[in-house]
Amino acid sequence: MGTRTRRSKLASEPNVPAERSRLQTRLTELKSISENPATPGAFDTTILDLGDSDPYIRRAAAWTLGALGDVRGRALLEAALQDPDPAVRGTAAESLGALALPRSRLALEEALGDPVERVRSHAAWALWAIADPASLEALIPLLTDPDPSVRWSAVSAIGRLPTPATLAPLVGALADPNDRVRREAILGLGRLEDPSIPLLVRPFLSDAARRVRVAAAVTLGRRRDRGSVPALLERLHADEGWVLPGVLVALGRIGDPTVAPDVVVAAGRREAWIRVCAVHALGLLGVPEAIEVARSALTDPAWAVRGAGAECLALVGGPDDLNRLLERLEDPHPWPRRGALHAIGRLNLMAAAPRVREELKHPVPEVRLAAIWALGRLRDDGAKEALVQMLRSLGPNAAESRTLAEGDGGAVKILSDAEGRLFDATVQALSRLCEGEGDPVVLRAVADARARVRDEELDRPVRLPTFDDPGVPGLTLRQLFDGVLAAVDDDELGC
Repeated sequence: MGTRTRRSKLASEPNVPAERSRLQTRLTELKSISENPATPGAFDTTILDLGDSDPYIRRAAAWTLGALGDVRGRALLEAALQDPDPAVRGTAAESLGALALPRSRLALEEALGDPVERVRSHAAWALWAIADPASLEALIPLLTDPDPSVRWSAVSAIGRLPTPATLAPLVGALADPNDRVRREAILGLGRLEDPSIPLLVRPFLSDAARRVRVAAAVTLGRRRDRGSVPALLERLHADEGWVLPGVLVALGRIGDPTVAPDVVVAAGRREAWIRVCAVHALGLLGVPEAIEVARSALTDPAWAVRGAGAECLALVGGPDDLNRLLERLEDPHPWPRRGALHAIGRLNLMAAAPRVREELKHPVPEVRLAAIWALGRLRDDGAKEALVQMLRSLGPNAAESRTLAEGDGGAVKILSDAEGRLFDATVQALSRLCEGEGDPVVLRAVADARARVRDEELDRPVRLPTFDDPGVPGLTLRQLFDGVLAAVDDDELGC
């Protein structure tokens, strides 16, 4: 189901009467803190408001503790799960989900029995964020909850648990009358390795709800189930545009080259987002037809299609595409520039390195992130100084996803968390640049960056560009640093 994000509720509280201006002032201050977590004294101010007599302020304080991301708020939020106001309890559960601390599991499991459906739903969402298999037994009873939002949160949480024991409850949820519940059950099944899953999911390609049909296509694509190709092709020719992107990506992932002619036809459709997914699928298929379709897509009127064309060339292009990709680095939209940087790095087009360095100054983090990655792939010595300077200015903390681009009418949005990935990507790029060399300037910068990271933060998974394969499943930030510094002793660094 992807990353679940919290939407700010602090600006939507009911108007506070004039005689209660103190309350309005506090709500405004808490909203400011939630949007600017680095505000001096933010944590201390917020915990004081968590004990306020007014439930609106307590709710806002609970929300703000989650926005601050400070682990010291855990015990306070767990206590707030017993607040007499259900809105406060629900918000406290949601903020515990934002913190995603395993130690909160038992308190959240207890909140699954709250008499108010909103609290049960948010508690289940928080357990989704924690993703501890030990929560399965507590979540299963919620699959028969009378409220569909509770069932949806519960099946989402169950589907994210990395254990085969989720198979039976997810299969049971396939019969739920609510299409959102069926959708999450299908997506959850897609994360399991049981051989029975394709047979269970194929019938849902004909479900009455289009979101369920999309989920079925996504899951069958994840499983690379060739037996589903005929049914997926039937959907490609018969279904409405809203479903076709999922079908096209599934066909690409399955990798049957015989579907290429049908996908090429889809690449000429009127709807831009269908063209995007068709070009993407052709890149995954790696068929000869993909090359000309991708090159044509580079000049498409829609920015998303131009970006997809560049991404496709990363998989099927070659040295002859250098000038085409350099042209896309002049694109006014960041997405095609990002795609071109990906292709330049993947295809090892070293002649583009000087131009790629210029993109390190681009105002959009997604473009800078792709440039960092590409320069690391190119092993561009000329980028060392700029990357060292970047690393010295970056922090290791993740940033929330933000909207990078919107489709026509705002119907389609691309969310990016590139800013939170810049630190890790820069460490990775510098590690590639000093492989077999041990450049003392680079090593000093990496060592200094490591010293700025809290020890517990070193054990989190690395946050690299989404098109990158770290090569080591479960690679941690500690391992990324150690890969650069392991062979270096303190004397070499001048310590």
